[in-house]
Amino acid sequence: MILVTGGTGLVGSHLLYQLSLENDAIKAIHRKNSDLLAVKNVFQYFSADYELLFQKIKWVEADITDIISLEEAFKNVKEVYHCAALVSFNSKDYRAMCEINIEGTSNIVNFCIANKLKKLCFVSSIATIEKSVSNKFTSEADEWNMEKGSYGYAMTKYEAEMEVWRASQEGVPIVIVNPGVILGAGFWHQGTGAMFSKINSGFPFYSEGVTGFVSVNDVVKAMLLLMKSGIVNERYILVSENSSFKEVFYQIAKNFGKKPPSIKVTKLMSAIGWRLEKLKSVFTNIPATLTKHATKSIHEKRYYSSEKVQKDFNFNFESISETIKNICGLYKKEFK
Repeated sequence: MILVTGGTGLVGSHLLYQLSLENDAIKAIHRKNSDLLAVKNVFQYFSADYELLFQKIKWVEADITDIISLEEAFKNVKEVYHCAALVSFNSKDYRAMCEINIEGTSNIVNFCIANKLKKLCFVSSIATIEKSVSNKFTSEADEWNMEKGSYGYAMTKYEAEMEVWRASQEGVPIVIVNPGVILGAGFWHQGTGAMFSKINSGFPFYSEGVTGFVSVNDVVKAMLLLMKSGIVNERYILVSENSSFKEVFYQIAKNFGKKPPSIKVTKLMSAIGWRLEKLKSVFTNIPATLTKHATKSIHEKRYYSSEKVQKDFNFNFESISETIKNICGLYKKEFK
């Protein structure tokens, strides 16, 4: 039996679809009031038999922060894909990220150890890998330095990784993937899905910051390969291309037949913007959509190497241009 956490998110839903093609024994955790129809919608993108495939999943109402509910979820489980996480750049969410990303992962690890699982795959992030000092491209060899100070999400994901490494010390074979910015179809009002919706609506801004991007299909493909392989206790950066936000935004606009963003966001504009958002949140009690770290990150230029996964698995990534083309096609098909 395979267990997936975070099955109602972008990576989890696409992973569940691929697992349903090959397996009949799949469990997925979902919290109360979570949107299972959004997951079924992802299945519908890729198969006419999506109803039958979706029915293969045994949904278990549980929360990774609730030990009692996890007891039922882990019954007869032999492999776990841990995708659940809270992603936020807002400092007000730090406590919640500690609870979900660190304590939740610790709970998953404890159950994996207690049940002597065959293997655990953890979805981390390139946020936990320090920018290389000696090379242009950052690799798995570049250790993260917490003493340099960082933002809440990166810190909690790093601590979550430490919990997963603890599992490896307790006899559970583990693999970790560190994806870049994940692009994929579905969930059009959150995460990178919202980026496609905004640009389709005429979003005018862009920045020239650079980071690693990857298709959700490649993330899932790598996870499945790693779990089926004999490789254990390793982590892999998953980045198809290092691109600027400007180039990615332009490609999305082009595929939608829209005018490309034309207003370059400067560092000064960003500095003013996040401060105004913070002030606004004080008076409205609505969380700021623009934060200090988010505005900083869109100007940074970071380059990542996926040489390790390419070498170990002869892994070929989908180009970002092809990824964007496919996602925009599915978006237009859904909202035609």
